Amino acid sequence: MVKDAEDPEFACRPGCGACCIAPSITTPIPGMPNGKPAGVPCVQLDENYQCRLFGSPERPTVCEAFSAEPMICGEDREEAIRILEDLEQHCSLG
Repeated sequence: MVKDAEDPEFACRPGCGACCIAPSITTPIPGMPNGKPAGVPCVQLDENYQCRLFGSPERPTVCEAFSAEPMICGEDREEAIRILEDLEQHCSLG
């Protein structure tokens, strides 16, 4: 689990990947030079919904800056996707 710097008690939910699916990313990602549209899984998301670039210098800045927090991640993966889709509709995340 990855601990969030803002809330050391809150950690990324294993097997979630909502932040790698729901929002659009407008900056290049290795394997996705034009970024990715909202709702499309990042090519760097593995079969266990883990980022292959986590901790790598190739990881996009927008991804590096994102951190898990209860308000965004909700109670489960489905709620996280709904929250991120709503944010995507109302503001640009990446």
